[in-house]
Amino acid sequence: MFDALSERLRATLASLTGRGRVTAEDVDTAMREVRLALLEADVNFKVVKDFVARVRERAVGAEVLESLTAGQQVIGIVNEELTALLSAGDRTFQLRGSPAVVLLAGLQGSGKTTSAAKLARHVVKLGRRPLLVAADPHRPAAAEQLETLGRQLDVPVHRATTGTTVVDVARGGVEAARRLNRDVVILDTAGRLTVDEALMREVADVADAVHPVESLLVVDAMTGQEAVTVAQAFAEAIPLTGLVLTKIDGDARGGAALSISAVTGLPVKFLGTGEKTDALEPFHPDRLAGRILGMGDILTLVERAQDAFDEKQAARMEEKLAKASFTLEDMLDSMQQMQKMGPIGQVVSMIPGLGAMARDAQEAVDRGELRRTEAIIRAMTPRERRDPTILNGSRRRRIAAGSGTTLTDVNRLVKQFGEMQKLMKQLSTGARRGGPAALLGRRM
Repeated sequence: MFDALSERLRATLASLTGRGRVTAEDVDTAMREVRLALLEADVNFKVVKDFVARVRERAVGAEVLESLTAGQQVIGIVNEELTALLSAGDRTFQLRGSPAVVLLAGLQGSGKTTSAAKLARHVVKLGRRPLLVAADPHRPAAAEQLETLGRQLDVPVHRATTGTTVVDVARGGVEAARRLNRDVVILDTAGRLTVDEALMREVADVADAVHPVESLLVVDAMTGQEAVTVAQAFAEAIPLTGLVLTKIDGDARGGAALSISAVTGLPVKFLGTGEKTDALEPFHPDRLAGRILGMGDILTLVERAQDAFDEKQAARMEEKLAKASFTLEDMLDSMQQMQKMGPIGQVVSMIPGLGAMARDAQEAVDRGELRRTEAIIRAMTPRERRDPTILNGSRRRRIAAGSGTTLTDVNRLVKQFGEMQKLMKQLSTGARRGGPAALLGRRM
C-alpha cells in the first residue's frame, strides 16, 4: 500500500543527504515534494499541512542547518513526526473482565468477520480462551463464514437462532462463554453497505447490553478518506476504543492509514496484512514509519520469523550455513518457511536498506519465479538435490520436462545455487580465520 509514497519520500529525502550542508531553501524544496507525495497518497489535507509545518519548523533550526549531518537529521525529524502522526491514543489492547468482551463494528466488506477470526488467533497466542459470536442475524452467510474460520482455529462459535435480536445474540454469547469457561468474547456485529441510523442504533444497543472492554472499528484502508468519514460516524454512535485497519497489503494509496488517527483521535490497534488468519499485526507507529521511509522493520521481521520457523529446523539450518553444507533440499525448506512469513514484498521491505527492492521482489513472486524454482527442485531426485554437480545434460532436460520449465530455467537455478555455495564457503572460511572483518580486509 505504501510503495508509491515510500519511493517518493525516499527519493526526496535522499537529495538532502547527498550534499554537505543543507540550507533553508533546500529544506523548503524537500518539504514541497513531501507535501505533494502525501497529498497524492490521499492523506487528509489538514493533516498534511500540519505535518509539513512541524517538520519545517524543526528542520530549519540553527542546530540542524549548521550541522555537518544536516541531511540525516532532517530525515530523523521526518521519521519522528511521522511516528507522532500515527501515535494517537492508547494502543494497549485491554482484556479486562470475566469474560472480557471485544466488540467489532464496521461496514460490510471491511473484513470484519475475517478480522474477528484473526483476533481470536491473536488472543489464543496471548494464552486466553476466546469464544467467537456471530452477532449478525441479518446475514446468515456471515455466521457460516465465522463458523468455518472457527473450526480452522479450533475456537467455538456462538450464533443466532431464528427470531433472536442482535442484543439477544450478544447476551447469549456472553452467557455461553461463562458456561464453556471461555475468558474472551469476540462479537462480530452486523454491518451495512453504508452508514445508516438503524445500524448505529443497533451497535449502540449491543454495546449498552454487554459493556465491551474494547470496541474496535474495522476499517478498509483501501477506501481512502471515506474510511475517515466512517470512523467519525461510528465514534459518534458508540465509545470506540480503537481501530483495526484491514487490507494494508492492498494497492491503494494508503492515505487513510496515515490520516485516520490524526483526524479522529482514535488509536490504530491492529493492522490486517493479508487474507489468512495469521495476517494480523499489533500496530507499532515507529515500525510503520520506518517501513515507509525505507529504514526497515527488524522487530516485526524477527517476530514473524519466530512464528514461522521451527526452532530445531532453524538450528540445523544455522549449522549447515556455518559448515557451508547448504543443499537444494535446504533451499526448498527455507523457501517454504519464508512463504509462511507473508508476502515476500512485505518481508523484504522490513530489511533495512532493501525497501526499494520490495516491489521488485513481489513482482518476481507474482511472475511465478519462486514457483518455478520450487517446481525445478521438486523434479530432482534426493541425490540430485544434495549434490547438483551430478546434473549432466540429460538429467537437466529430464528435470525441465518434469517441472514444466525450460532447460534455461534449470541451468540458471543450478548456476545461482553454485554461486551461493561459493559465497557461503568464503564467509565460513572468513569466520574461522578471524570473522567477517578479516574477510573484508582480504577483499580490500
